[in-house]
Amino acid sequence: MSKPAATPPTAWLTVGPFFPRSLIEPTCNDLTRTGRKKARGTPILLAGRVLDRGEQPVRNAVLEIWQPDAQGLFAHPADPRSADADPNFLGWGRSATGPDGWYRFRTVMPGPRSDNAAGTRLPHINMMLLASGIMRRLTTTLFFTDDPDTEDPVLSSVPRVELRRRLLARRAPELDDNGAQAYRFDVITQGDGETPFFLD
Repeated sequence: MSKPAATPPTAWLTVGPFFPRSLIEPTCNDLTRTGRKKARGTPILLAGRVLDRGEQPVRNAVLEIWQPDAQGLFAHPADPRSADADPNFLGWGRSATGPDGWYRFRTVMPGPRSDNAAGTRLPHINMMLLASGIMRRLTTTLFFTDDPDTEDPVLSSVPRVELRRRLLARRAPELDDNGAQAYRFDVITQGDGETPFFLD
């Protein structure tokens, strides 16, 4: 009787092995253009690193962002003012991290938003992260303010000031590019300095 062939071990990755490059088109991380037309508002660069425990870079992670336009409007039927939203602003983008864990988005500074249910929202960008070793997607929100005690129903829901500070994007002039102000927001998936994540 012949010996059965050895079965190769299965990968330990819980999400993966990972995404084909076709999921990340070269223009997916630029929210400022639809064809040749440019979005209204102040252009910004949002960049940072995705880091694991011990500040180890997370490579080949996928980040998606979604945000209101420069007027605080979403081009979505759920927004009662969607007819006034900027038709040249995509409002959604996707980026992958490189070997060093860096991601980059070109977008516009989001406007403050009035929400009948939630009240006034600070300028913010919502972010979702998928990476190997993560059982489910992680979602968070980053804010453009220097004051962690500023009124915002989502930011205020984070219990401690030191945790709220981890959700503040910081100006990063060293990254400014083509006249766009740059902001840095690092995502730490676990360990010291872990980013607060929200249930979705």
